[in-house]
Amino acid sequence: MMSKSRLPWRATVATAAMILGAASIAGAQKTDASKSVPKGKITHAPSHFRVIAPDLESKARITLAHVYNGMGCTGQNISPALQWLNAPVGTKSFAVTAYDPDAPTGSGWWHWVMYNIPASTTELAAGAGNGRNAPSGSAEGLTDFGTKGYGGPCPPKGDKPHHYHFTVFALKVDKLDLPGNATAAMVGFNLNANKLATARVTGLYGR
Repeated sequence: MMSKSRLPWRATVATAAMILGAASIAGAQKTDASKSVPKGKITHAPSHFRVIAPDLESKARITLAHVYNGMGCTGQNISPALQWLNAPVGTKSFAVTAYDPDAPTGSGWWHWVMYNIPASTTELAAGAGNGRNAPSGSAEGLTDFGTKGYGGPCPPKGDKPHHYHFTVFALKVDKLDLPGNATAAMVGFNLNANKLATARVTGLYGR
């Protein structure tokens, strides 16, 4: 059996070896890092594709300006402005949809479907879904109102506020070749088949 008097020395040697080993590893890591990152350059985490809806900034509540005019609702039915940034590399076109998953239909409610938006576009002005300054070359599919273009919120009276998802799709194709009477579901199938990324903002409305 080893004498107790020699244990501290053994422990000291072991501790010293561990410290030297750690220092060696740290030095190697520092050397590798200095080789991989050129001096004077700062690295950043990749930015995420995102969408901003300036008209929905106040507690995400949708105002009467963007509410449907009909079916008992008395809004102005103007599509909200949308702005997006940091689209992924390879994006060749965009599409925008507005959808209410809370509608009591069993399948939700499509309020807006716009596609073939040029890749150079980074925003839609308010009213773009109503034919005002819509991007050149863009097209719109049928909504669940049975018409093309934006149709605002109009949930049943007494329901809790519904969630209205405004989604921007970054697509890997220049154009979706769809018939003029394409339904929202048909457009949605093609959007999901060709998407590179999506960005979403949600507004609330109840009455």
